[in-house]
Amino acid sequence: MSRKPYKLKIIPLGGLGEIGKNITVIEYRNDIIVIDCGVIFPEDEMLGIDVVIPDISYLLKNKERVKAIVLTHGHEDHIGALPYVLKKINAPVYGTKLTLGLVENKLKEHKMKNVKLNKLEAGDSIEIGCFKIELIKTNHSIPDSVALAIHTPVGIIVHTGDFKIDYTPINDEAIDLHKFAELGKKGVLALLADSTNVERPGYTMSESTVGETFNDIFAMAEHRIVVATFASNVYRIQQIIDSAVLFNRKVVVSGRSMVNVIGVATELGYLNIPDGTLIDINDMDKYPYDKIVVVTTGSQGEPMSALARMAYSEHRKIQLVPGDLVVISASPIPGNEKTVSRVIDQLMEKGANVIYESLADVHVSGHACEEELKLIHALVKPKYFIPVHGEYRHLRRHSKLAENLGMPKENIFIAENGSTIEFTRNSCSFGPKVTAGNILVDGLGIGDVGNIVLRDRKHLSEDGLIVVVVTISKEDGKVMAGPDIISRGFVYVRESEDLMEESRNVVRKVLKECEKNHITDWATLKSSIRDALRGFLYEKIKRNPMILPIIMEV
Repeated sequence: MSRKPYKLKIIPLGGLGEIGKNITVIEYRNDIIVIDCGVIFPEDEMLGIDVVIPDISYLLKNKERVKAIVLTHGHEDHIGALPYVLKKINAPVYGTKLTLGLVENKLKEHKMKNVKLNKLEAGDSIEIGCFKIELIKTNHSIPDSVALAIHTPVGIIVHTGDFKIDYTPINDEAIDLHKFAELGKKGVLALLADSTNVERPGYTMSESTVGETFNDIFAMAEHRIVVATFASNVYRIQQIIDSAVLFNRKVVVSGRSMVNVIGVATELGYLNIPDGTLIDINDMDKYPYDKIVVVTTGSQGEPMSALARMAYSEHRKIQLVPGDLVVISASPIPGNEKTVSRVIDQLMEKGANVIYESLADVHVSGHACEEELKLIHALVKPKYFIPVHGEYRHLRRHSKLAENLGMPKENIFIAENGSTIEFTRNSCSFGPKVTAGNILVDGLGIGDVGNIVLRDRKHLSEDGLIVVVVTISKEDGKVMAGPDIISRGFVYVRESEDLMEESRNVVRKVLKECEKNHITDWATLKSSIRDALRGFLYEKIKRNPMILPIIMEV
């Protein structure tokens, strides 16, 4: 009897809205490798949540088989969950120099010491279990980004990571298109490719074009310049520093993540900052305003970021004055448009001049547009295609692009997080789904805030809270004191005395009814108070606050 062939499995996990962006599992027999391990930033309705990490239940069940975590680059959405995962799964981590430098910083913050970090370079190859993994040079908005060619017993898997094709990158080598073509000639079983910018026609502009714009802006500026960008965009920071040096300005750094990344990137040689260019934020007043450039976080309008605090006059060290020039060198992430717009309005009210993406070429994307994606498909020539790193509409668009390039529709697999895609040498199909999803992190609590807690927070934020306090006798169940009503976020009590008194009367009536019917069970009493008061308040003012009855026995 012939034995069934072993199957190679690819499983995207995590990624709120974005499929396989934060963690992808590849397994064959007893070997599992994990590609990337990132966090997701919370959506507006996730009240109070700091970050969202992928649910790794599947990996925990199979942790003895997890041989390695391989990182494509150092962005938070690809490395941010590592401290949480490494506390539960003791696996070696592989990545390039800057990526591991940023990881090391993160592990120090979490007081983690015994993690095995293995430094690699683009062009290196390593053997992990039954897999051989080659690192391929790519371009992105952070140095040291790589794609992965994973040689498996079933065939070659190519994972692009986040990438674009930049022929004139800053302080870096161009993408290794030759390697992609070489793999295509050997024969690639499956391609997993970044879909973020698939809706944009043409090519992504080179990062070097932003430097020319900065030079033009700096040449015209007559006052202090504040540039907000992503802390991880080391190329952009280098260009800001180059322009500052060219126009004889000193550079001040503001924002914790910006200070951390510049520290790591400078130490590892990814930033070239001439001596005397960087000055301490406390020494800024020693220089004329027109000789200062501030590099800061807050390009997404985040409420606690350095730029937002400047806009609302809450920054301890930097107060904006009329004539200051603020450059927002980033485009708003979908969903952040209103927040960014609010900060721009506030900056303008302060008298600052503001330049943003729609006014000048102060930002280019780090992701490949349609024509670049076509080129990768044409070079790699995969048998099967799995679009990743995008929302569902991007995955659909990318699958259409692959179809237009001649790939059979049945060879394209649009996955969900938790989908298992199973390969043999000659076939590909969906297998059984595994547990996938998101775990919410609030402060030091990991996973202790779920949908019910979020629902309660939303309820409190929209309708407020009413606490009803009643004291009853332990002996005969009669009311000894109260009911007292406390309102938080519902109505201002001093201006609503009549409503509060009517509410107390409703509760008194309920308590009398319960006393008459000899009901002393706390759960029934609370439920009766809650139902009667809810009905009364909704009828009276069409509001539905959270009602919290508290019963005390004496």
